[in-house]
Amino acid sequence: MHRKLRLRKREDFAKVYRQGRSFANSQFVVYWRKQTNPGHFRLGVSASGKLGGAVVRNRVRRRVKEIVRLNASKLKDQYDLILIVRKPALDMTYREMESSVLHVLRKAGLLIGTEPARNADRRRSGASGKPGSGKPSGAGK
Repeated sequence: MHRKLRLRKREDFAKVYRQGRSFANSQFVVYWRKQTNPGHFRLGVSASGKLGGAVVRNRVRRRVKEIVRLNASKLKDQYDLILIVRKPALDMTYREMESSVLHVLRKAGLLIGTEPARNADRRRSGASGKPGSGKPSGAGK
């Protein structure tokens, strides 16, 4: 994965988590956010310490980055993505992992020619997402 295509800064990760949307399957969670400056997509991969030691976490991170690198032409530009690895992904073969990563990206609408699934989570800071939640009940009376 080319250096320019990686999310590295803590603040970049925080923006995607706070302002982005998410979708998950049993092996991966993807968070994404449209970039403010047009450019190529950027990817961050997160593998928790709960998955195992450093060798295990780094191996799965390298596999996920390679899967994304080989399928980069299928991804929409101008998005920041974070792929979070879940424990069931550790038992998968490379082909199964590739299929699962592409599945979660397709459901999120991040592959060219796809739209987000209806149940993709919409994250908003400070709002519950419900109509009229910006005003207390009885305001303006």
